[in-house]
Amino acid sequence: MTKENLVTVRYESHGEKFEILVKPKEAFDFRNGKSISISDIVVSDTVYKDIKKGQKASPSSLKKVFGTLDYDTIIKEILRKGEIPVTSEQRKELLETKRKQVIDFIHRNAVDPKTGLPIPPNRIEAAMEQAKVHIDMDKEIEAQAMQIVKEITKVIPIKIARALLQISVPSQYGAKVKSSLSSLGDVKKTQWLGDGTLIAELEIPAGAQQEVIDKLNSLTKGDVEVKVLQFR
Repeated sequence: MTKENLVTVRYESHGEKFEILVKPKEAFDFRNGKSISISDIVVSDTVYKDIKKGQKASPSSLKKVFGTLDYDTIIKEILRKGEIPVTSEQRKELLETKRKQVIDFIHRNAVDPKTGLPIPPNRIEAAMEQAKVHIDMDKEIEAQAMQIVKEITKVIPIKIARALLQISVPSQYGAKVKSSLSSLGDVKKTQWLGDGTLIAELEIPAGAQQEVIDKLNSLTKGDVEVKVLQFR
């Protein structure tokens, strides 16, 4: 990444000023809750008082504001609360990325309450345009998506829901599936029958049904039964 694509995050508190040099997209991803290494965001291991003048922040000022000299703790606080400037082109790209993330979250977590089926992303996007929804680059994806769902209910039938699935797997695939369940959703119950069949109940985002079913089919070569017990 060229120097022109880097930005300075500024944070002021308790009469002290701090600056760090970062990659803007990665900085916003971190602020929006994405798990990302600090080393992939910040391009210098120094916290500055003034980057242009090369003035480093003093240990006493860091301790005063952050209560610690731990580098990662300080950087995370600056990333969460500091001002992240971006160019108009960067803002446009970041907003589009955020828009897609919001649409994906709604697609995975919402259903048509009339049919109980997931809503296609293109239909969600069209409803957002019709409702004249605006994306907030600084607002967390989940909180923003929940608000947008309320707004587009005026345009399409939609609700955030969880699906409770009952899964039945024959003995030869039981152990493999059981070890993978926690990565697919919230495991509510597991039971082994006398013939080795695994019966499990799994709660997942309602819109993720097909994705989970596809993964179960992959694990069992299609030898799995899935029933939707309820939406809630």
